[in-house]
Formats: sequence, C-alpha cells, structure tokens
Amino acid sequence: MLLWINGPFGGGKTQTAYELRRRLAGSVVCDPEHVGFGLHRMMPPSLRGDFQDLAVWRQGVFEVLDHVLSGHEGTVIVPMTIVEPAYFRETVGRLRERGHDVRHFALLAERETVLRRLRERGFGHVVQFVAGKDAPLRRESFAVSKLDLCLERLRAEEFGDQVWTDHLTVPEVAEHIAAAVGLALAPNRDGALRGRARRAWTGIKHIRFD
Repeated sequence: MLLWINGPFGGGKTQTAYELRRRLAGSVVCDPEHVGFGLHRMMPPSLRGDFQDLAVWRQGVFEVLDHVLSGHEGTVIVPMTIVEPAYFRETVGRLRERGHDVRHFALLAERETVLRRLRERGFGHVVQFVAGKDAPLRRESFAVSKLDLCLERLRAEEFGDQVWTDHLTVPEVAEHIAAAVGLALAPNRDGALRGRARRAWTGIKHIRFD
C-alpha cells in the first residue's frame, strides 16, 4: 500500500509521514522532492523552475515508486504537494492503473493556520537565527505564494480524502489516516515535551538551502 500525503506547503505532510513511519512497522518514507532537487542540481540556476513542470520528474517519480511498491512488502509513505490535476493523474493515477493500492489524503487547514505553521516551523527559525530576524525566507515565500492555489485545488473531489487538521495534533492526523485505511499503529508513548522535540528534529533534518 502507498499512502500519498498531500497538502499545502507547511501543511504538516512531512511530520505526518514520519509519525506514520515511526509507528508503523516495516513502513518507509519515499520523498519525491529528492528527484526534483537532483534534477535541479544538474541544471544551471537560470533554468531551474518548478521541477514538477518537468516531464522527467513525473516519469521518475512514477518509476521509482512503482519499483519500490513492487519490491517492498511494507507500507510506502509519500509526503508531496501536488495540485495540478494533470500531474496528479501522471503520478498517482498511473500508479493506480499499474495495479498498486494507492490511498491519497489531502491535509487541509484554514489559511491562518497554515501561515502560523510556516512561521513556526524549524526552517524559518534556523534561517532567522543565522541571518537575522528580518532575513527573507525564500522557501516560506514560495509556500505562501502557492497557499491559496493549494487550498482551492485540494478541496476538489479528485484530491479526496481531505483531512482538516486545524484542531488535530500530528499524532492524531497520523492515527486518522491509519484508521481510514485499516492500518494499526503502535501506541504513541511520547509525552508533550518529547513529541515537540521529535517534531523539531524532523523539521531540522529536512531543511534545505538549495
């Protein structure tokens, strides 16, 4: 089974994915961003745009996930924002046509909630600590610029199931997804402090400066 965790940038996809992996034996996280960043590194900066617009990215994501699903017995978890219907069909749709069991979830929240999460997530804190509190946050700026489009597109029936996360913790979102597909998670034994520390570390590990 593949769990595709969609949602706006800053919507909690990565945190949810790694919470699922932590509590679901045999699961693995496969992040399509790595394909995109690898393509960017092969290009001069002047040619780098949204890597999802590259047909080779969509084909690469399909082929890698098809390969993993064909050879890995555990659950495959994919945290990736994708809101263009045609691109969605080229990735999620083709994997389903290939016969794979793909379950898609869109993590949604009110605009103000997502903006607050963007301000609070580890990337912003680290950059501002290093470069000053007024430093421009390029990745956060990109996320904000795409926010309204993401929230609008992901409400469409094609992108169901939608999970509204405004009043849910990361463990609760993971539990909701697992229950929806009939997966049993290990109990969450984290206290509040340990949970915050774990999520902060997950955020730090996924900071990118390129």
